Amino acid sequence: QVQLVESGGGSVQAGGSLRLSCVASGYTLNRNCMGWFRQAPGKEREKVAVISTSSGFISYADSVKGRFTISQDNAKNTVYLQMNSLNPADTAMYYCAARGGWCALVDAYQFNFWGQGTQVTVSS
Repeated sequence: QVQLVESGGGSVQAGGSLRLSCVASGYTLNRNCMGWFRQAPGKEREKVAVISTSSGFISYADSVKGRFTISQDNAKNTVYLQMNSLNPADTAMYYCAARGGWCALVDAYQFNFWGQGTQVTVSS
């Protein structure tokens, strides 16, 4: 059974940093696409960043470029999202997701597995 478990969320002030982790069990990261998504109340789920665990392809949403960094540790079956220079607009529930295959131009509906989410709250 595939499980994705996120951790690392919390409350920070604007300008602060957080690092989210997503540990996969029952699922090998190799040759897959891992992604971080977020959803704020009343808004649609937004793709934040994706990484191909085989090719190293990485893509970010324009809103987080230069502030967030996605990375992987295949030995630990873990994907990370380092978030710096946080601002209130980053407040949302953050979800880890996984799919087999390519990573370019993929959207939420193409991911097969999802974690339960971790809340990130940024105050001004």
